Amino acid sequence: MSLQCPLCSSPKIASLRTAMKIGAAVGAAGGAARGASVALTGSQVGAAVAVGLAAGPIGITLGTVAGAILGGLAGGAGGCALGAQLGEKLDRHVLSNNLCLECGHRFNLPV
Repeated sequence: MSLQCPLCSSPKIASLRTAMKIGAAVGAAGGAARGASVALTGSQVGAAVAVGLAAGPIGITLGTVAGAILGGLAGGAGGCALGAQLGEKLDRHVLSNNLCLECGHRFNLPV
């Protein structure tokens, strides 16, 4: 389905994705922080068990750092995807972020 301007019926439409970009960035930052926080909390519990203690302090430290990094990456990816989806819905249906390149009319898509 191609977009057409509701005013002049031109097919030359630019979709501005402001909310999607902001939502993706905020979601990625929040998801990374949450993922790293959960990973650090879990690593503290894991360090207390016999497996963590058997590896010694270096193993505990490396495991904690690796867990925080991987948790941050996984959380960031999930948060970015969720934020981008929410931002796309806002762009399409709320913020009038479709711009006709012929007449300059800004519009949103019908719900």
